[in-house]
Amino acid sequence: MEGSPNMTARVFVSLKKTVLDPQGQTIRAALSSRGYGNIEDVRQGKVFEIQVSAERTKAHQELEEIARTILANPVIEDYRVEWLEN
Repeated sequence: MEGSPNMTARVFVSLKKTVLDPQGQTIRAALSSRGYGNIEDVRQGKVFEIQVSAERTKAHQELEEIARTILANPVIEDYRVEWLEN
């Protein structure tokens, strides 16, 4: 949109704590076998970096909806939206 500020958001999506994370467990085991015995748990996830050109309030509302309905599966995943300074 012309005249709208460009903003950048990062959306972090991760499995809920109650959901088993086999990939995280595999990574933790690999770290342990390489001598990193102080690592007690690893949870893996996804990060999306999204450029938005919209009025601030509208951008925040849209990104919340996108994260909740498209990027994350609310049954097994949590998400967090973080806005970066441009």
